[in-house]
Amino acid sequence: MDVITEIIQNCIRGHRDSQSRLYQMYAPGMFVVCQRYARSREDAEDILQEGFIKVFRHISQFRFNGSFEGWMRRIMVNTALQKYRSQTHLHVISDGGDHSNDHFIDEEISMHIGMKELIALIQQLPTAYRVVFNLYVFEGMKHKEIALRMGITEGTSKSNLHDARQQLQKAILRSGEKAKLKVF
Repeated sequence: MDVITEIIQNCIRGHRDSQSRLYQMYAPGMFVVCQRYARSREDAEDILQEGFIKVFRHISQFRFNGSFEGWMRRIMVNTALQKYRSQTHLHVISDGGDHSNDHFIDEEISMHIGMKELIALIQQLPTAYRVVFNLYVFEGMKHKEIALRMGITEGTSKSNLHDARQQLQKAILRSGEKAKLKVF
C-alpha cells in the first residue's frame, strides 16, 4: 500500500493527523486552482477551506480508481462554482459574433507573463468570463459541458471565452508596456 492510499484510508477513519498531512500535501496546489476562480486571496482561501471540508466529508466516496488529486480538484472547482452561483447570477455578458477566428493562443500567455501575474489578471475578469475561461482553459471542458454546468448557451460560453481572452490579452499588453517603461 502506498503512502497516499494509507493517508486516505486513515482520513476515512477520521484520524486528524492524516487529515492534517493530506491538507499540507495538497493545499498549495489546490489553492492555485481556487485563486483562478476567486476575486481575491481571501475568496480563494474561503473556497479552499470549504473545499477541504467537502473533501473530508466525502473522502469515503473516493474509489481509488483514478487520481486522488483530480478527484479533489473537481471538488475545489465545484465549490468555487457553487460560491459564485450563490453570490451572483452568472448572466450573459456578451452573446454575439463569430469567435471561430480567435488568434489568442493560451500557451503563449506564459511566455509573456508569470503565473502569479496571470492569476491576478484572471481574478480581475468579470465573474462569467473568469469562470468560463477557467473551465475551458484549465479544466479542459468543452463549450457544451460548460453551458450545461453554468446554465448558459454554448454561444454564450464561446462569447464569454472570446471576450475573456481579449481582455486578458489587452491586460497582458498593458502589463508588458508598464514593464518596458520601468526599464527605461
